[in-house]
Amino acid sequence: MSPLQLSVFWRLALAFFFQPFLFFLDIFTVAVVEEICSRGNATSNIGTLAPNQSEVENFSRNGSDWMSQSVAPDSVCAWTPWLSYGQSVYMLGLLLGSLVGGVLSDRYGKCLVLLVCVHIQAVCGLLPTLITQPVLFLVVRCVTGVCNCCIGNCSFSLAVEWTTPSFRRWPTVFLGFCFSLGTMASALLAWLSPSWIQLHLSLALPQLICLPLYRWIPESPSWLALMGKSDVLHQYCSGSMADKQCVDMLMGSKKMENQICPEGQKHLPPSHLYPFRHPTVLLRLSIMSYLSAATALTYFGICLNIGSFGVNVYSAQFFSGLSEAPCLLIPLVRMNRRPSSMLTLSLSGTVCFLSLLLSRYQCNSILVVSFVLVGKFCSLVTVFILALYNIELFPTVVRQRCISLVNLSFRIGCLVSTLFPPDTKGSISLAAMLIYSSGPIIGCGFCLLLPETSGKPLPDTVEDCEESPQSPQKKGIRKLKAQMAVLCTTE
Repeated sequence: MSPLQLSVFWRLALAFFFQPFLFFLDIFTVAVVEEICSRGNATSNIGTLAPNQSEVENFSRNGSDWMSQSVAPDSVCAWTPWLSYGQSVYMLGLLLGSLVGGVLSDRYGKCLVLLVCVHIQAVCGLLPTLITQPVLFLVVRCVTGVCNCCIGNCSFSLAVEWTTPSFRRWPTVFLGFCFSLGTMASALLAWLSPSWIQLHLSLALPQLICLPLYRWIPESPSWLALMGKSDVLHQYCSGSMADKQCVDMLMGSKKMENQICPEGQKHLPPSHLYPFRHPTVLLRLSIMSYLSAATALTYFGICLNIGSFGVNVYSAQFFSGLSEAPCLLIPLVRMNRRPSSMLTLSLSGTVCFLSLLLSRYQCNSILVVSFVLVGKFCSLVTVFILALYNIELFPTVVRQRCISLVNLSFRIGCLVSTLFPPDTKGSISLAAMLIYSSGPIIGCGFCLLLPETSGKPLPDTVEDCEESPQSPQKKGIRKLKAQMAVLCTTE
């Protein structure tokens, strides 16, 4: 790997390691507040005085405690009804990020959007230690969701665009592995933080300390070429021989000369409705949107409706991240994008149905948990494959915009999964089981309409998408026409 590639990957790995710190914050805040309030109820014991009122009096007597002036146990106990909306508001932020992130990235570059969102996210992690109103806390959670979505989309695209075609299996799973490590680290830090202030400081300070490390992230060479920024591209090539060979390999020397616009000019970004006007882009966008929504519905249907595993929230979160760590071995399986997508979709749908069916009829809990972990892992593998497939299917001029629309479908699937709660007996309805399991299986048929992109260069224009092979029949027709043309010329 060249120095430029190493510079990209270790910074993106750091950004993905910190993402779970605020992604799962609502789970930890609810647990911490419940522990604080239960401890206050047990220790106050002051007649009929409410626990919150007694805690207010105790904290008001200690005027030297600076934490009691901002967010302390006396105030967060009254936040309990509001905290239940934290995850929903965060998901709303992810939806908004899907809408605006792609447009901003296509216009201003992935690097700039990533840097801005990383800084805003780090500040949002620290703000809950200072604010005193639950409504402001929910607003901060919404902004955090927007930044988290933009960081994820830009990181995946940058990692893939800085990778040669033969190694594109690795970036998405590598970043996913960093996310699982961050999940385990966040659970450990939250377990060591018994109070509201300590929880948010322990999850926010590491991100603030590491902000200077993001100071310089190389931009995508394809985007720079399309925007006419030839000076930056030549600066990348003049760094070292390895960097020059890397950029030439990613762009292609002849292709690079043809793509770079004249000095001072650039390709204007297409209109917002452009992805919906071209049949090839529209077909790919529709299929990938459905596959993302079906995968999200299956994944969160398992996670939200299977029930508790009999351990505390910190242990559950730690083992949840640990179960996703084997994703680093996925690139060792030499399969192309389309067959691997079909395999993982069918496995996730089948295992989802079996796990929910076993939980409905109260089978052995160990057997149910085993199916849950297998189904969750299959769904996670599908997410990684689709993330890579998204980048390879859409042209550079509208790539981030299309990826954001696909990501929007994924977030809608997350929200829809909450519409099927367990019944009073804790079991899942048959209709929910069929929806969770049938969505990915139907998606296997849609995969047949997509081209194979493994080992192919990334498309930069719609014409490049049309030149990609669609099916063996079309290949045969083209070959037959070429042979007939040769025969005609020889005659």
